[in-house]
Amino acid sequence: MKIEQLYTGCLAHGAYYIESNGVAAIIDPLRDIAAYVSRAAADNAVIQYVLETHFHADFVSGHLDLAAATGATIVFGPGAQPAFPAHIATDGEILTLGDVKIRVLHTPGHTMESTCYLLLDETGRETALFSGDTLFIGDVGRPDLAQQASGKTRDELAGILYDSLRTKIMTLPPHITIYPAHGAGSACGKVISQERTDTLAGQLSTNYALREDMTRAEFIQAVTEGLTPPPAYFPMNVKMNKQGYKNVEEVIARGVRPLSPADFEALSEETGAMILDTRGPEQFVQGFVPGSFNIGLDGNFAPWAGTLIPIGDKPILFIADAGRELEVVTRLSRIGFDNTIGYLEGGYNAWKASGGPTDGIVVVTPEELAVRQTWLPVNMLDVRRKNEFNIEHIAGAINIPLEYIHERVDLDKKKLYYVYCAGGYRSVIFISIMRTRGYHNLVDVKGGLKGIRDNGHFLLTDHLEPSFR
Repeated sequence: MKIEQLYTGCLAHGAYYIESNGVAAIIDPLRDIAAYVSRAAADNAVIQYVLETHFHADFVSGHLDLAAATGATIVFGPGAQPAFPAHIATDGEILTLGDVKIRVLHTPGHTMESTCYLLLDETGRETALFSGDTLFIGDVGRPDLAQQASGKTRDELAGILYDSLRTKIMTLPPHITIYPAHGAGSACGKVISQERTDTLAGQLSTNYALREDMTRAEFIQAVTEGLTPPPAYFPMNVKMNKQGYKNVEEVIARGVRPLSPADFEALSEETGAMILDTRGPEQFVQGFVPGSFNIGLDGNFAPWAGTLIPIGDKPILFIADAGRELEVVTRLSRIGFDNTIGYLEGGYNAWKASGGPTDGIVVVTPEELAVRQTWLPVNMLDVRRKNEFNIEHIAGAINIPLEYIHERVDLDKKKLYYVYCAGGYRSVIFISIMRTRGYHNLVDVKGGLKGIRDNGHFLLTDHLEPSFR
């Protein structure tokens, strides 16, 4: 028997490969399925099942394409109603996989169809739990994402999750290994640990939501406190996972289309496409195509793209470092953005060489900013999340979290603002978007709060721990 976690850092997502005696199952696959097909081929194994723990909101799953490519059966838990053929398992049902067995455990709460899969080894010993978004390492799934689909309130779902954890999971043997669908950085949880696996015993002793003497009311308060609104793309992904989607190869073929600077400009004007620049912030600030959004590939690209790119059918034209064009389209498709229509061949350098208009962003170092604040007041703008801001920030700074940039932003276009985040990734995104709205008075602080803190010439608030820990 083999168990492998196939982890994708950008989405903080763990898919799983289980193989026994030439038969395999894939749990919660991403949309680009080549890695799963090749992994099974390396073992000369046949993929028998695609097991889904629930209808995912943060990515488009690969269940349809993987089943079409391999003949595998798609399995969902009780209550799921997909618009395509699938096996809807019953609670407690046993699936045979080679010499091992998988027991279906219906664990509603994160969503009503949420299901965990308990692996029994060749001797029948309960060995591992693939817990989806029901149980993370250090956290549990947020109970506010399925309110509309379930017709239940956030608190009602939290109460159902409380029951699922205590009757289906906390009663399992403490030696079993927990394999969750997400790690730290996922928007599906709140305080997920950096660790990607643990034993149930470890979680019973450290996970705030599994405290043995916790009442239902205490649990509901703990798991709902501090929740921020989910990213805007989540409902779109749930819909695609329930109803189906385009074949990813078709999406990629359409998106990976090289365009000369002239054709790029003409297609932008013809279609009204948004321009997405995926280079790193250090490159972007030095020069870019006017009107571009910057979301760098080497940061949390997919979650931020899903949060900040407007939902709809508006086409996307993009700029990327040479050789990374396929990566851009693939990673956008993972979160349901299937509307890329081409990229700028030769990148920004080709655009600049063609004589096209250019723009840039003013950047100051913390040292330069420290000098400026000695002879005039400076307006500091912190674009980190509210909980980060509450923990520590520059005294006097205002907080406009990046994820709320499409809501009303009250800034004076006549004032100069110095913008910072944790390290410089989000601040450049923020400034790039605001420049499309006519805000040309935003200056990026290089290195973000880390650089400011290291400089030592700025008054910072006291360090506070989040109250929901």
